[in-house]
Amino acid sequence: MATAIERAIKEREHLLVQAGTGTGKSLAYLTPALLVDGPVVVSTATLALQNQLVEHDLPRLADAVEPVLGRRPTFAVLKGRHHYLCVAKLEHADEEAPTDTLFDDAPARATQWLGEAGRLGKQILRVQAWAEKTQTGDRDELDPGVDETAWRQVSMPARDCVGAARCPYGAECFAEASRVRAREADIVVTNHSLLAVDMLAERNIVPPHKLLIVDEAHELADRVSSAAQAELTPEAVERASKRARPLLPAAVAEALAEAADSLTVGLADLPAGRLTTGLPPHLHQALLLVDASTRAGLDAIGDIKADDPDPVRKQQAKATLDELSTTTQRLLEESDFDVAWIEKSDLGNGRRAVVVAPLSVAGTLATNLYDDRTVVATSATLTLGGRFDTVARSLGLPATAAGSVPTARSGSGLTADAPPVSGEGWTSLDVGSPFDYPKQGILYVAAHLPRPAASGLPDAAGEELLRMVEALGGRTLGLFSSRRAATQAAELLRARTDLPILLQGEETLPILVRKFKEQRESCLFGVMSLWQGVDVPGDACQLVVIDRLPFPRPDEPLAAARAAAVDATGGSGFASVSVPIAAIRLAQGVGRLIRSTGDRGVVAVLDSRLETARGYGAFLRKSLPPFWYTTRPEVALGALQRLAKQ
Repeated sequence: MATAIERAIKEREHLLVQAGTGTGKSLAYLTPALLVDGPVVVSTATLALQNQLVEHDLPRLADAVEPVLGRRPTFAVLKGRHHYLCVAKLEHADEEAPTDTLFDDAPARATQWLGEAGRLGKQILRVQAWAEKTQTGDRDELDPGVDETAWRQVSMPARDCVGAARCPYGAECFAEASRVRAREADIVVTNHSLLAVDMLAERNIVPPHKLLIVDEAHELADRVSSAAQAELTPEAVERASKRARPLLPAAVAEALAEAADSLTVGLADLPAGRLTTGLPPHLHQALLLVDASTRAGLDAIGDIKADDPDPVRKQQAKATLDELSTTTQRLLEESDFDVAWIEKSDLGNGRRAVVVAPLSVAGTLATNLYDDRTVVATSATLTLGGRFDTVARSLGLPATAAGSVPTARSGSGLTADAPPVSGEGWTSLDVGSPFDYPKQGILYVAAHLPRPAASGLPDAAGEELLRMVEALGGRTLGLFSSRRAATQAAELLRARTDLPILLQGEETLPILVRKFKEQRESCLFGVMSLWQGVDVPGDACQLVVIDRLPFPRPDEPLAAARAAAVDATGGSGFASVSVPIAAIRLAQGVGRLIRSTGDRGVVAVLDSRLETARGYGAFLRKSLPPFWYTTRPEVALGALQRLAKQ
């Protein structure tokens, strides 16, 4: 992998690398990166990997190569502005209620605030004490931390910042200092969300660079979609009205408040889901009022001058109105390249939002990601159905040339023995895995179970789960397609066994994962956030159970819209959209089992379609590590019973 990256840099050719767990891929891409002139940017999807790079991999690598290079390589972390303490905000932070609360005038909220003011004040005092000694102002260094309400009082979103030149505290700005450090470092570690914002808004946050390494690259397109997504709510318009009121003529402020009321009415009777036939009349009229009032507000505020008495407050009001105006105009445009839908809060408070997001970001990535730099995209899950083509297209790379995927797998070393799939300006490599999957794990598909129908956990699947967990004596990670199914599974095992059953939502996820690691007989059940990022090597996790294939739900607006767009062109939206989504999710979930060369266990899929479905069943199996495969329940139960005795 290191050699392939070195060649890609030299030939200025983009590279996709699938590198399984345990290959040491971070060292494989960091080592050749040190030979690049100028900063190299590494973008990750998760905080866990970012911390691993900065706290473990990069210090070790710097120690190792210093004698060779004759200097110690430097590295820096680059995060969004809101991750850093804002000195300007800190100077005005006190125990008053937050100005952006949804319920500024509600008596119940006021009463709640009086009860919370002391706690919030103590947190802010602790932040103020920390501010006197911190060198970075990075929230992650504040231990113990503070809650979101407190942090919002002392941090500044990028849209609200007036910039160091206009801010009276610009010389002391921690966010600006982090960007200076990044410009001077050899390796800059950032995240997909900040990379997406930098790319979409052309903010020039990330320093100029010749090499971009995208780790966890299977997440990039979704993070760019999230960065390009916007929502509009009556509460947001009302907050903007209150924030800008001191800066606006009374008539303009009143128009904003009336627009918020109109949006409430326009959203009131609309069901959650995609807007497939355009904007409903009442919503369209409300958006016109929001558009007109926000534009009037922006005109009234005008430009921010260097001698403004309170540039920060003025910038905050202007940024809020500008964001609302941009989102409203985007919704009114009703572009074929956007998808709009209504979201309803799960909290039962009746809150509704109208959301808009791009139908696809492949074109955005093709235009903005690859110019003037070499991109190396890597992940443990980049091939779907044994090919790179699908992921390449989602990343904006032209997948025009066919070829076989390198077949380097466990037992055959880490050298590819077949030509890689490639396209114009890019090539690919699968370096395999150091794990011997056929000997370390079994993939069992319960082909005898009925095809899953209704939501929740079917009785037959529940009994199958119970038999396997009892055979092993716990040590089970249950990955479920819905919270209802996870809860039903937990209730079943709590009623029929004495095993400790941990259920996502009953405690914080880090605490649940820690208990799962420490309590050998425990089981951990949860939903999609457990499907990736949970790393439990050893015998604490020897059975991974997946209740059904993780296809996107029919009510997922973006996936449904993308599938419909493919159907409209004569293709198969299910095959082009739903199956690849399920393949990536399934591969991530299955990957929770084998985390080290000593791990042993069984992955049990309680969805018979993985075996019986023609076409996509085989495609999904090819997207998984090459476990020993069986559909015989007695084989899986026998293996679990043997593991229980070890």
